[in-house]
Amino acid sequence: MYFSISYFTSFTELFLLQLDANETQEGRIHRIRPDFKEDPSFKNRLISYNHSAVHIPTDIYDGSTIVLNELNWTEALEDVFKKNREEDPTLLWQVFGSATGLARYYPASPWKDARKTPSKIDLYDVRRRPWYVQGAASPKDMLILVDASGSVSGLTLKLIRTSVSEMLETLSDDDYVNVVNFNTRVNNTACFDHLVQANVRNKKILKDGVQNITAKGITNYTKGFEFAFKQLSDPNVTRANCNKIIMLFTDGGEERAQEIFSRYNPEKKVRIFTFSVGQHNYDTGPIQWMACANKGYFYEIPSIGAIRINTQEYLDVLGRPMVLADAKQVQWTNVYLDALELGLVITGTLPVFNKTSSEDGSRKQLILGVMGVDVSLDDIKRLTPRFTIGPNGYYFAIDPNGYVLLHPNLQPKNPKFQEPVTLDFLDAELENDIKVQIRTMMIDRVPGNKTIDTLVKTQDERYIDRGVRTYTWAPVNGTDYRSAAFSCTCLIMVFLCKFEENGYTFIAPREYCQDLKITSNNTQFLMDFNQYIDKRTPSDPMCKYIQYIILPFNLIIKNVKGVLARFVATDGGITRVYPKSGGEEWTENAETFDSSFYKRSLDNDIYIFTAPYLNSKPPVHMFYLVYSSTRKCVCVCHVDCVILDDGGFLLMSNQEEYITQVRGLTLTPELHSSLSKRICRDIFSIFSLSKKEQFFSLFFPLKMTCILYFSLTSIEISFPYLVLLTKYTFVGFFSAYSEEDTSDAYSKESCITEQTQYFFENDNRSFQGVLDCGNCSRMYRAEKLPSTNLVFLITDAKSTCLSCDPKPLKQAEQPSIGPDPCMLAQNPRYRKGPDVCFDNNDDCIFCLGFSTAHHFAAVSLLCLMMVSFILLLL
Repeated sequence: MYFSISYFTSFTELFLLQLDANETQEGRIHRIRPDFKEDPSFKNRLISYNHSAVHIPTDIYDGSTIVLNELNWTEALEDVFKKNREEDPTLLWQVFGSATGLARYYPASPWKDARKTPSKIDLYDVRRRPWYVQGAASPKDMLILVDASGSVSGLTLKLIRTSVSEMLETLSDDDYVNVVNFNTRVNNTACFDHLVQANVRNKKILKDGVQNITAKGITNYTKGFEFAFKQLSDPNVTRANCNKIIMLFTDGGEERAQEIFSRYNPEKKVRIFTFSVGQHNYDTGPIQWMACANKGYFYEIPSIGAIRINTQEYLDVLGRPMVLADAKQVQWTNVYLDALELGLVITGTLPVFNKTSSEDGSRKQLILGVMGVDVSLDDIKRLTPRFTIGPNGYYFAIDPNGYVLLHPNLQPKNPKFQEPVTLDFLDAELENDIKVQIRTMMIDRVPGNKTIDTLVKTQDERYIDRGVRTYTWAPVNGTDYRSAAFSCTCLIMVFLCKFEENGYTFIAPREYCQDLKITSNNTQFLMDFNQYIDKRTPSDPMCKYIQYIILPFNLIIKNVKGVLARFVATDGGITRVYPKSGGEEWTENAETFDSSFYKRSLDNDIYIFTAPYLNSKPPVHMFYLVYSSTRKCVCVCHVDCVILDDGGFLLMSNQEEYITQVRGLTLTPELHSSLSKRICRDIFSIFSLSKKEQFFSLFFPLKMTCILYFSLTSIEISFPYLVLLTKYTFVGFFSAYSEEDTSDAYSKESCITEQTQYFFENDNRSFQGVLDCGNCSRMYRAEKLPSTNLVFLITDAKSTCLSCDPKPLKQAEQPSIGPDPCMLAQNPRYRKGPDVCFDNNDDCIFCLGFSTAHHFAAVSLLCLMMVSFILLLL
């Protein structure tokens, strides 16, 4: 067979200057070398719209007949890609992922592996990407059955562990899974006693459990399969309720367990896939029969090189019913990190079928691959009218799992994260009963709106405010998503006709007019803006945001000693600082919609004072004060005097050690416990939830609340007067770990940290009491300063009672172990799977697979025989 193929391999740039000396000139001409240009639509990535590019996984031989055939027939897709872009110039990546592992994407671009694994080996396989997994088959309930008898000890057990880990990577959030091991007894491998959602957290727990399997005893397939069938049919747990699968990993055996299959699977509704693992002399006939008798497939995994290919080929089998149904249903994925560096994207997918017929006239039941079109979240955000619903309003959207597609708190901090970014709506915000109802109605595609009194966390993540917010939501037609708007109506619009040049003016870099160029230089942008608006009117169709500009008036306020500067900020993005010299040291964000001080002012009708940052974050001040002029306090040396803001941050003190603390609290744990009622509430933020509450003795109306949240989210919560808020930041969901296997070569790291916050809730103005420290005590009194967010606290000095000298509570992020993930899986949140299920209606009789390693072994043996024959001839 001869192929005449020209293509650009995405790795070409790696060897343009180092072509293999043995490569023939004829072979070289088949590789295209496009002319690339930077394209801002792709974040200045090198792009060529004249060609598509091809990526072939490292572990697949790019000269094989199968790959050459794929290159040949997928070449026609290039014209389709180009036509699509002509019809819609905003299209980003268009990708075809083949069931063989080849990926053809348009426009062409040199490949960059953003994960940068330590070995520098490219481990990208399109069949492992979230969009391919979700688009290739219907949801599945999978029970992985691991043989833990003594015969699998040693290398075979290591191969099984790695194989199971790779199998788990083929599952998405629409799937449910559990792993059990058996010999003469059956045991849950992890802490789950039923199927659980195949999210990142649960898969990590199952992987860890598999590593702890030990081999002993003898094999009893009857007990293993009976346990598996019962768990798959448990009606009391949430499941995918579509494809039902049992995956058996074993070295072989004599038992067929026919009685169990006749009793539990007479209609063959549960597929059985069997894997013979390791190099051994055991009879594999019985486990081949299990697969063939139950509409499954049999595979062999003799070595580590055969694991990846053979643990994902089952998806081709599950795709057969979809092919027979000719189901061309577009599916939209979860949010995930694009491998070609577009950032967070969603992908619309469509399966590609083989519609040809066999010689006997029957249809071929093969899924050829999945087509995908990426949509960047940045592009979606640009389409939402951000400045029309106020600084404290925002748009968000969720999918049927309750995961947010859009939300201001969807901000993953680990760019190497390879799993879908699954942040639940209730973790992006503080969970309460009303928000649970909103989430349920959105998932059920029931439109509505609710106005609630809720708590919000500030832009700088330091403060908690209470405000009235309105949620309005509706389904997005033609997609699985549901969109909503979160708004606050608390603005008074005042328009002025004159733009005075007094003070120092900052302007937010917004697209006020379509033909007004935005620059990062504030001075230049302000000059361009002034010249531009002289020629335009508020009703100009090119300037849809001009009407929202509120020009600040001149402040005529008598200078107050100690006040360095005053300012006016507006909803239109204009900020003016008085005097002009004060603006030269202004470090606030010019975009008022991103400024905590501005957004807080809309929820509070008092004077807001904010403590300066002592870490790397920028400071936020409502008034700049000369500290030296306020430091002289009426307090004397036998008492400690401090002024705190409503977040518990220190503004002033008569003790130097307090001033130099970085985000440290002056209130001790004893003082908090004497003032507070404690409620500890754990919220597992991204993937699933469980909640528990503990109550302790209380004296005064101050509550302490503990909240968990991941780095992808911001959580807000509230309780009385100064309320202690503890949150956990999850920078991903994996602690750094190493495995003996190669299944998780992508670097997955995370950390969990705890943060403490305080805020006012009620109107109580003063508190007082005594801290009993055994042989001495300390008196305290706290007064809330009128019309401000400040608290004045006076206590007996530490030196008067040294036994009352614990370490202060820290507001800086502290390491934490987080919640118990096994408890979280017991009460999963409400979700909905896909509306359509394609399962178990195929009639394919082929059920035996062969490992890639065997193909390579056969080729190697043939080569060896040829060399030997030539040597004999010589």
